[in-house]
Amino acid sequence: MRCLVIIAAAFITASLSACVTSTVDEALFNSPSKGIGDATVVILGRRHASDYETEPGFIDCVGKHITAHDPSIEVIDELSFINELYPWFEPRTAPLHPQDIELLLQKKLVAQKLQALGTRYMIWIDGSTVRSDSAGSLACGVGPGGAGCFGFGTWDDDSSYEVTIWDFNRRAEVGRINTTASGQSYMPAVIVPIPIIAPVQVTACDSVGEQLLQFLSSEY
Repeated sequence: MRCLVIIAAAFITASLSACVTSTVDEALFNSPSKGIGDATVVILGRRHASDYETEPGFIDCVGKHITAHDPSIEVIDELSFINELYPWFEPRTAPLHPQDIELLLQKKLVAQKLQALGTRYMIWIDGSTVRSDSAGSLACGVGPGGAGCFGFGTWDDDSSYEVTIWDFNRRAEVGRINTTASGQSYMPAVIVPIPIIAPVQVTACDSVGEQLLQFLSSEY
């Protein structure tokens, strides 16, 4: 009987697959036709909203995507940048609009540090990935024959991110990207829970990273 249960679990797993749907809208202008040269880029997450924060892991994912595909682009670590320019990029003090660039650069210490870092482009990412519409149930227990679980659960993940690119040389916004991704994940369990995860956030990260590479890299 146990062999039949394991076979059934394998059949259920094989018959399910998690898929992701995504969309990307972009408006990029004044892109550097020959790449950014020796200039650096910083990617920061918006965290001034009261009901969510842009995940640091997503910011890190986008930065790694860029450098993996074009190692010539130097992406400054988010936390290092925030600490270096404390307190001007804390959630309560960070500039919210492109017109704030001029005011920011009027602060002598900020301008000096940005120049020392060689930062030309600041990329803001605002958004999050949320889980919703959970359904099903999963029960686990221990009996004379051993421990096991039985049940079936599903849930949806939805990602939505807005990206804005600021150019310190032009003192203006030079690009905007919007991406959404959604997918359904599954957790069948016949003795052993087997998660089948839809890579929603990873898909959104790759979408944003590819669009930013088209803007920043001379190889795209």
